[in-house]
Amino acid sequence: MNLRAKLQSTGLLQVIGNTPVLKVQSLSALTGCEIFMKCENANPGGTIKDRPAMKMVVEAIIRGDLKPGMKIVEGTAGNTGIGLALVGQALGYKVIVVLPRGMAPEKHKVLKLYGAEIVETDAVIFPDEKHFFNVGKKIGQGDPNHWWANQFDNPDNYLSHYETTAPEMYAQMGGKIDAVVVAAGSGGTAAGVSKYMKEKDPKIKIIMPDPVGSGIVHFFNEGAFKTDGAYTMTEGVGITRMVGNFEHIKQDRCFTIDDQKLTYLAMYMREKEGLVMGMSSMLNLAGAFQTALRNGPGQRIITFMCDGGDRAISKMYNPEFLKEKNIDGSLLSEKEVTEIYRAL
Repeated sequence: MNLRAKLQSTGLLQVIGNTPVLKVQSLSALTGCEIFMKCENANPGGTIKDRPAMKMVVEAIIRGDLKPGMKIVEGTAGNTGIGLALVGQALGYKVIVVLPRGMAPEKHKVLKLYGAEIVETDAVIFPDEKHFFNVGKKIGQGDPNHWWANQFDNPDNYLSHYETTAPEMYAQMGGKIDAVVVAAGSGGTAAGVSKYMKEKDPKIKIIMPDPVGSGIVHFFNEGAFKTDGAYTMTEGVGITRMVGNFEHIKQDRCFTIDDQKLTYLAMYMREKEGLVMGMSSMLNLAGAFQTALRNGPGQRIITFMCDGGDRAISKMYNPEFLKEKNIDGSLLSEKEVTEIYRAL
């Protein structure tokens, strides 16, 4: 057994990947399409970020960049930090996670469960030196005993999805895919999956839903990052600057979905199908629903359940939080939800 295989077969790392695909029956029936979600919440850390976390750490060990006794450092909105903490604990490395204030407390609890040290920073825009990325970079590069994971620019992030996530998905769908819907944060999933899918079949459309507060839509439409408001609820998705993974994204359409529309769909899915999921997962599903309505019946569309509803209890599924943010958490009818998304 070579070193890579040995590392990847350690502890919980054995069961990262090979996640199932779920058909979203209610929205499929509503649209006349087949809408699927790849259930990345089935990874041991509960999110899609387990894949790049394992790839980045394993490759760093093989290259000799990450040596025994060093600490892994990353700036993250939470889920990559959880993945790195899980991988680090399995392989014997301590992890320092730099988070902006205001992240869901559920993420803090899971990070501590896996032994991570948490450093909180002000929730500020990127150029500020107190931005979580800048603080994480300073900590990660400021000590020879630290290894800076740098998910935003580390090519092992997107390669993890190019080598595992996308091939799994393509095989599970029997190669019959009209569109892949994938939101972007670090850009790793979007880059790896879009690159693989376009190589397999250039006719597969790559659709990127984006939350309010991100600059991705403006970047792909106008060539520069520009935000359209402040983030309210969606964590770990959207970005306001160019990062390395974005060089590999091959997208066909990008559009914004606001928190209110996401919440209406979240309440509908919980009632209609018992599906509860994290905020980035709901953004993906909302994008898939809108794409199905826009393209018409007969399409086969797949997206990602990046994480489960346990990461959104304090926000999307919390009536007090929704009231504080002036977001309506009412349960709408099938007709009302459909009309909202058809109008997007």
